[in-house]
Amino acid sequence: MAKYKIKYNKTKCIGAATCVQLAPDTWKLDDEGLAVMKKSEFTEEELDKQTKAAKSCPAHAIEIYDDQGKKIV
Repeated sequence: MAKYKIKYNKTKCIGAATCVQLAPDTWKLDDEGLAVMKKSEFTEEELDKQTKAAKSCPAHAIEIYDDQGKKIV
């Protein structure tokens, strides 16, 4: 079972909240309306959902890497 890692750059976040809508188990908004990551790793079962959340970010603040360090998004 492959583990994937999320790299998040909060300074790029503009609060669009598409990540929260697509993956609410991983993302929430803070008091300033910016995304907060609830977890930084996930398994193959969540790859599609997490990829969609990362690709939906208009600020490109979310990146996903596989267990070998290869960038997926």
